[in-house]
Amino acid sequence: MAKKEFQAESKKLMDMMINSIYTNKEIFLRELISNASDAIDKLYYKSLTDTSVGMDKGDFRILLTRDKDSRTLTISDNGIGMTREELEQNLGTIAHSGSFDFKKDNKDENIDIIGQFGVGFYSAFMVADKVTVISKAYGSDEAWQWESSGADGYELEPAEKETAGTDIILHIKPDTETDNYDNFLDEYGIVAIVKKYSDYVRYPIQMEREKSRQKPEPDPKPDDYKPEWETYTELETLNSMVPIWKKQKSEVTDEEYANFYKDKFSDYADPARVIVSRTEGTANYNALLFVPSHRPYDFYTKDYEKGLALYASGVLIMEKCADLLPDYFSFVKGIVDSQDLSLNISREMLQKDNQLKLIHNALEKKIKNELHAMLANDREKYESFWKEFGRQLKFGAYSDYGMHAELLRDLLLFWSAKEQKMVTLQEYVDKMPAEQKYIYFAAGDSTDRLAKLPAAELVMDKGYDVLLLTEDVDEFCLQIMRTYPRKDAEGKDGTVEFKNVNSGDLGLETEDEKKAAEEATTANKALFDAMKDALDGKVKEVKVSTRLKDHPVCLSADGPLSIEMEKVLSKQPGSEGVKSDKVLELNVNHPVFTVLKAAQEAGDTEKLKKYSALLYAQAQLIEGLPVDDPAAYAEAVCSLMQ
Repeated sequence: MAKKEFQAESKKLMDMMINSIYTNKEIFLRELISNASDAIDKLYYKSLTDTSVGMDKGDFRILLTRDKDSRTLTISDNGIGMTREELEQNLGTIAHSGSFDFKKDNKDENIDIIGQFGVGFYSAFMVADKVTVISKAYGSDEAWQWESSGADGYELEPAEKETAGTDIILHIKPDTETDNYDNFLDEYGIVAIVKKYSDYVRYPIQMEREKSRQKPEPDPKPDDYKPEWETYTELETLNSMVPIWKKQKSEVTDEEYANFYKDKFSDYADPARVIVSRTEGTANYNALLFVPSHRPYDFYTKDYEKGLALYASGVLIMEKCADLLPDYFSFVKGIVDSQDLSLNISREMLQKDNQLKLIHNALEKKIKNELHAMLANDREKYESFWKEFGRQLKFGAYSDYGMHAELLRDLLLFWSAKEQKMVTLQEYVDKMPAEQKYIYFAAGDSTDRLAKLPAAELVMDKGYDVLLLTEDVDEFCLQIMRTYPRKDAEGKDGTVEFKNVNSGDLGLETEDEKKAAEEATTANKALFDAMKDALDGKVKEVKVSTRLKDHPVCLSADGPLSIEMEKVLSKQPGSEGVKSDKVLELNVNHPVFTVLKAAQEAGDTEKLKKYSALLYAQAQLIEGLPVDDPAAYAEAVCSLMQ
């Protein structure tokens, strides 16, 4: 029989199909099984309206047959089959999709057919040097054979086949130095590919599998009898068929969800939360999401990959689709299944379209609401979750210039100095006295040290709470938010600002106290100027403090960059020179101030320099800063003790 050539520029296109479209050779089995499923779907939908078909859903199957000796793998289905014209049209014309045509012709029926591009079949040539297709259309008396070795063309001739359906026979290539084609003839290799990509195809995918069993014991059994074993083959269904995410939540137990999660995502612990989401309308999808109970070891490393497993009509498209999750919810694991996504031609990637954005936004809202429900209804579990992933939510609130802060702010927890426990910002605001002007916080390395800061003690002496921030992102997170909602005394909507206790004006002093401090600063200007000069640019100003009660000295920051932010930024590459504008504040009621005044009045500039350096170093230690010159500090202490 004369060989027919592919149409137009099909040779070039065929070569591209085989060598360029797909990145992973094992994809071929996913594509051929999906085609088989579509063929069965077509006959199944016909059977719903035509009783003469004589088949129900339980009669359909996809059969895999491997022959290592002849190096063939056969994918068989008992679906609608193809006529001679359809074989030529669907296989001889590249990119013609019978499944796409079927969906278009039945667009009012909401038919869930996988195929759309008409190119998946040609993935077979990635692993086969020859492909034979034998097909018999439903209702036809004729069977036809299509055969091709690739881009050079195909042959089409009559064949023998008893029942409707299609057999695709792949003549698997021999192994090379770089490619292990034998894996596509190996029992376990085939099973692994089916489980990975096609586990949720709605029809059973079956294959004869080799098993072993003990031979029956003889009767009577000899004294020296030893058990004997034999191998046998058994037809086994390889796929699960019904995805757990398509079942009603009432039909699935917590244990079944937990077992699915642990098996699918290789975790040893049950998830902290199971999220089931189904949407129909503008975005059609099923989602089954899990909030892990513990942080992966590589979560805060560049090696961690976020993303949800993406399925199209039960067929795995991507193991980790990052575009479905925002970064601040990157800890979420799960699955999204949709028939409406715009896939690229290889079905290995998504087209970034409006549908994807709709699903992303819907999932974002759903996850946020579920986390908030956990916070409200199971505080202990939420706080355990927070220990593992709270840092990520704070990064989310801070990133992108605070664009997501409003979404995430009610999920944040911080340590309360007054309550001695984690509190939300709303809980803090709810307990604020009416006269309190700010949400006060202190940032540093430990809650114990922060609670003992002079400024923190002053705030708490007023009856106000202080949030103690101990992670490097904490202050940046609050500063980017700037304010938090608070109703005023009349119940009107308003906001309250965040205030670092080591910032300039805490809003605690009375006008009289402010005036007295300004007057004392003016009166001691010469002393303060001398101390500033002695510290040689380390401080922007020396002044009288309104925040000190028992301590002689403290450091505050003038401007948006706090002392703690300076510490964090100084550790970042390229930010070593970043400095906050520091102010040295003195307690004029402390005995140390009297000593300073006496040294100045006596003209003892050397003693004044030593006291200035000593007090600055003490203020640094209180703030958790390293002393600039520990040796000089020790020498100054010793000299003043003599």
